[in-house]
Amino acid sequence: MTITAGGPTTRTTTFREAFREGLREALAADDRVFLIGEDVGRYGGCFGVSQGLLDEFGPDRVQDTPLSESAFVGAGIGAALGGTRPIVEIMTVNFALLALDQIVNTAATLRHMSGGQLGVPLVIRIPTGPGRQLAAQHSHTLEGWFAHVPGLRVVTPATVTDARGMLATALADPDPVLVFEQIALYGASGELPVAGGAVDLDRAAVRRPGRDVTVVGYGGSLAPALEAADLLAAGGVSAEVVDLRTLRPLDSATVLESVTRTHRLVVVDNAWRSGGPMAEVVARVAEEALDELDAAVERMGAAEVPLPYPRHLEEAALPSADRIAAAARRTLA
Repeated sequence: MTITAGGPTTRTTTFREAFREGLREALAADDRVFLIGEDVGRYGGCFGVSQGLLDEFGPDRVQDTPLSESAFVGAGIGAALGGTRPIVEIMTVNFALLALDQIVNTAATLRHMSGGQLGVPLVIRIPTGPGRQLAAQHSHTLEGWFAHVPGLRVVTPATVTDARGMLATALADPDPVLVFEQIALYGASGELPVAGGAVDLDRAAVRRPGRDVTVVGYGGSLAPALEAADLLAAGGVSAEVVDLRTLRPLDSATVLESVTRTHRLVVVDNAWRSGGPMAEVVARVAEEALDELDAAVERMGAAEVPLPYPRHLEEAALPSADRIAAAARRTLA
């Protein structure tokens, strides 16, 4: 906790608690908001994020659904068209594949298909990513798939401030917003401003300024990127760390500004390297700032395998702070 003469300005909390605070604030602020999904009520959510909200707001506002992603995502779309503000929780990103038709062919297209007459103000919360030994069928990082689709906004909170504040901004959006919550971060802690509120979803954030190399991450890859910056600093290398925050629309301007300062770029992603979101970042830098680069871009991604279950193999398949730091040093060699 940080305390000034006027009282505490921040407090320590976990990502799970920050996400829950965002949900509680949204439900309390607007009667149109309700939460639906598998086990979000009595069980408190698969990862405990909605614990206690059923008792606080009742079964009309926090609703358990049948085990059918296509059904309850479709219900959320219909409710949004009817004037409410649904928050739909899909248990993990792997199960979001069962609702691709509803998300990609319906929610993302209705404004265009209706000539602007219909919007879908729907928020879909999706736990995502590796790091908890949940093996190949529950550890995917598929944010990039959805970021490919016009009509969707895709956000990836990587700090407790964004974990609490992004939901309010997402609910104010007249079109569908997908919030990808990193499973491995739920139990991690951070400093949350006491006087928090809605946060910006349009701009990336420079989480650590630097002069020698730009390291870009998002979601679950931000923490190892920041750890790598600490390792580099011990050797006299100043790394600037950029948190993308939103994958669609992508704020390439912040990345380009950083590369213009440092002239070197390392991109880090827990998704598979081939065709991942960071490939788009590298492409935009190549298109708009190629002459600013003094070294080849380094791309760090997950190994091209289904994510292993054993802890040591899972760790070996993912970008680590040591490997990120080594990549940054290669750009300086």
